[in-house]
Amino acid sequence: MTNRQLFLQHVGQTSESPLCLDIIKAEGCKMWDVNGKEYIDLIGGISVCNVGHRNPSVINAIKQQADAYLHIMVYGELIQHPQVQYASLLCAHLPASLNSVFFTASGSEATEGAMKLAKRFTGRTQIVSFKNSYHGSTQGALSVMGSEYWQQAFRPLLPGIIQLRYNSFEDLEHINSQTACVIAETIQAEAGVNLPQSQWLKALREKCTAAGALLVLDEIQCGFGRNGMLWAFEQFDVIPDILLLGKALGGGMPLGAFVSDKKMMDALTHNPVLGHINTFGGHPVCCAAGMAAMKVLLEENLIRDVFEKEQLFVEFLKHPLIKKINSLGLMIAVEFESFAINKKIIDALIDKGVFTDWFLFASHALRIAPPLTITKEEIQKACASIVEVLDTIR
Repeated sequence: MTNRQLFLQHVGQTSESPLCLDIIKAEGCKMWDVNGKEYIDLIGGISVCNVGHRNPSVINAIKQQADAYLHIMVYGELIQHPQVQYASLLCAHLPASLNSVFFTASGSEATEGAMKLAKRFTGRTQIVSFKNSYHGSTQGALSVMGSEYWQQAFRPLLPGIIQLRYNSFEDLEHINSQTACVIAETIQAEAGVNLPQSQWLKALREKCTAAGALLVLDEIQCGFGRNGMLWAFEQFDVIPDILLLGKALGGGMPLGAFVSDKKMMDALTHNPVLGHINTFGGHPVCCAAGMAAMKVLLEENLIRDVFEKEQLFVEFLKHPLIKKINSLGLMIAVEFESFAINKKIIDALIDKGVFTDWFLFASHALRIAPPLTITKEEIQKACASIVEVLDTIR
């Protein structure tokens, strides 16, 4: 049997028609398949590989940690240097109130942990989320997902969840003394890069404070420079009570985290003890890789050119079929008339050696979220391929 046949038969599938690209190598902003065909990667693992595939500093950190130890004990019991050092580095670049990091194995698990922390700390049970939001696919994260299409087959989900309209000032009145937390993406990624109104996000912060509810901001996709600053919330002059991280957090390795004030985080240590535990969260190799990636991001100042690169995409992507471009930094959604047209474009681009995708809640939009290391020449080449494909679409 071929690898493709084995893949389809033995690997759990997420759709009835996977792309089935047989990738055997990736480096920088490029990938190569089993036939040696080269692809410009405009997805970056969906905002994972911010410092590029196989960044040398990340690879070196992985090798050094593998020489020391891999898994040694359930998270939280032993002092593991990569966890401690990475948590310290993260906190050094976050507001003072975000000073305690709980590592998980994924972004979805970070969402789960934050929901538990909010309930435990406030003694409340209601959780507020927003329509067209995505926070993961586990049961709790699915419960706060903003789409009935993905929820309907798995109900009943968690009780006590209410969903509001993103950017609606009127809907903020539903946040009250029963609300444990409000969870929101700082920028709604899967909705097609839906940006918050600055005054609305500030009003959300103020409403949470007034109601005694915790504000949880999900920067699993938009953190680590993706939107032109280290953290997206910095651009809107708000500070969350709990911050969700994932994707780029691990530098290409699986890692997530929720971050809060230590006084809040300590609520998980008693009544019950071990209020939240995780076997592989904060895996030492993943933490070593993530810390190396964050140092590359900071020391090489990769964030500096993000807005300039965003403008290059916007400048080069001019075509009558493009209805609109939503963007902030290197998180870009190129809107077309329909999913049918978008899918034709995606498939044709793969043939031309450009790898991209669509958004869960905006299937008519083309996803562009490349490694932040993408060069201007790679941007120009990718955009030229997109425009060439658009010229052939009927």
